[in-house]
Amino acid sequence: MEGHRARKRFSQNFLHDAHYIDRIVGAIDPRPGERIVEIGPGLGALTAPLVERAGCITAVEIDRDLAARLQRRFGVDRLYLIEGDALHLDWARLAAEDPHPLRIVGNLPYHISTPLLFALLPIAARVRDQHFMLQKEVVDRIVAAPGGRDYGRLSVMLQFRYRASRLFVVPPGAFSPAPKVSSAIVRLVPRPAEEMPAVDEAVFARIVTAAFGQRRKTLRNALAALLDEAAVRGCGVDPGARAETLPVEAFVALARAVAG
Repeated sequence: MEGHRARKRFSQNFLHDAHYIDRIVGAIDPRPGERIVEIGPGLGALTAPLVERAGCITAVEIDRDLAARLQRRFGVDRLYLIEGDALHLDWARLAAEDPHPLRIVGNLPYHISTPLLFALLPIAARVRDQHFMLQKEVVDRIVAAPGGRDYGRLSVMLQFRYRASRLFVVPPGAFSPAPKVSSAIVRLVPRPAEEMPAVDEAVFARIVTAAFGQRRKTLRNALAALLDEAAVRGCGVDPGARAETLPVEAFVALARAVAG
């Protein structure tokens, strides 16, 4: 690994397989002049082809040793490097620095993947697309349909704001050191403003969180502090149903009832 020992505290697993590197970059299809932000560039396996095709990109790297190596390798003209934790980055400020939309990519550390996906939700209107390598289990949850065991809060919150699709699986052997689980590439494309339902998004998030807070509870019980049984039924939703059976549109209706 070119003299760098992977650090467990950063969940470092470095992609090295040329076949999957090519597939990922092909799926992203970077073009010159686009605002590409790579999260967790690591040893630069994706960074190099992204820079080659886009000309210059931004990268966020928490490991100071890797950040220094990347800056020496690519220089300031081709790589604008932010040394820090992507989970605590001021994404709204970064998005506002340029009128062009962001294209966000990265091999996300497993331990921060879900909170980081939520942290990026507020800037969705300033984003063109996101391509992430995540634990396959997480990607399966993101794209899950109602009624399955994978369908939950993450599914509803992301499908409300994005068109989500799983592109392909990346096996453990494509990394060094090899993780114990498979990974997958997910594409998240923000829904345009005209497709977004008129709903208070903070209330929507409250409804979804409450509904999935205890998965075995029926909506009658899970939402008791927000809506009574009659109000739930008035939304066209069975109070005896459980959250994992409801489509995104049902949560929108429930949020409107709370806000109203």
